[in-house]
Amino acid sequence: MIKFILNVKYLYITFCAISCITLNAQAPIVKSSGDIFEDLEKLKVLGSILYVAAHPDDENTRLISYYANEVKARTAYLSLTRGDGGQNLIGPEIKELLGVMRTEELMAARLIDGGEQMFSRANDFGYSKNAEETREIWEEKKVMSDVVWAIRKYRPDVIINRFDHTSSGKTHGHHTASAILSYEAFDLSGDKDQFSYQLKYVEPWSAQRLFFNTSWWFYGSREKFAEADKSDMVTIDIGTYYPIKGKSNSEIAAISRSQHVCQGMGNTATRGTREEYLQLLKGDMPKDPNDIFAGINTSWSRINAGHIEKMIDSVIANFNFSNPSKSAQAIANII
Repeated sequence: MIKFILNVKYLYITFCAISCITLNAQAPIVKSSGDIFEDLEKLKVLGSILYVAAHPDDENTRLISYYANEVKARTAYLSLTRGDGGQNLIGPEIKELLGVMRTEELMAARLIDGGEQMFSRANDFGYSKNAEETREIWEEKKVMSDVVWAIRKYRPDVIINRFDHTSSGKTHGHHTASAILSYEAFDLSGDKDQFSYQLKYVEPWSAQRLFFNTSWWFYGSREKFAEADKSDMVTIDIGTYYPIKGKSNSEIAAISRSQHVCQGMGNTATRGTREEYLQLLKGDMPKDPNDIFAGINTSWSRINAGHIEKMIDSVIANFNFSNPSKSAQAIANII
């Protein structure tokens, strides 16, 4: 496990800092000094988050961007479907071809907000009245195995559901079903007797906390939400500004959201304070009401490699924005 994490981290930062791959008829991949510096900062953090929902455009890009860019955690979005059953505002493509379009839009969004993208085999068959119908049509066990696989493969410390798992019949059945599957997979993924055929490729994994990304919308009005008990919620101000990027978190999230062109999901870029609420469903409540990672070791010491973090700190402290290649040897020494 330690060797695997080290290899992945080393390959990632080496690629970012000292290599460039050029393909015929394509522009080379170029990263600015600021990009490389942020990659080094991200290398320090071993914490990870898996965000779960049903469709492309269901994801909260503000939260994904915040955890990927501010917290520097590995952050992925698991969309159970590829959006075959949605609308198309820009062309004639429907069903499977629409799913291809929406997949590409989702991948483009992740390139902007810094997240990673995952899918299951669930079919977006159109609007569903309740979660029970959805789970039957999806052949629940198959999709459940995909969710368990995603958790075991990505190994998140924290899982966040976009939707409420208790609201069947009140909203799109796909939405509720995605939350139910994630809620159950939280426990199943750590059980070696569940989907044991996967263990040839991955190991059982238990995330430490499961949250629901709630908001006033789920309460029916801002007034009702203001009066709600929030003792089981973590409150995050995701309105941070990134000087190196020259953009606020909300601006990055808006650009990411606007990649869902065929769904007409463009957002206006904004700046300023904005709060997100995460309601604890499983696991222990963080002692810090503003940090979902509170009490979870996200440093290199979690794999007994604190010396690696010190070496990374040294590279960051001596980073030359005018000539980032000066850090190449220090990075090679880490490897």
